[in-house]
Amino acid sequence: MADKTLRVTQVKSAIGCPADQGKTLRALGLGKIGRTVEQVDNPCVRGMIFKVKHLVNVEEAN
Repeated sequence: MADKTLRVTQVKSAIGCPADQGKTLRALGLGKIGRTVEQVDNPCVRGMIFKVKHLVNVEEAN
């Protein structure tokens, strides 16, 4: 069975946010508003999403 994945979409800009939050977005594969990526659901990715939760929308991917 494949690992569960999360669909992460950037909805706000990182301009004006601390630099580490912008770098976290880049590490997730984001960087432009509206861009969507699928990430494996694990504690590391969950931590990165939590750090930028005010900039992204997250939903479970099937």
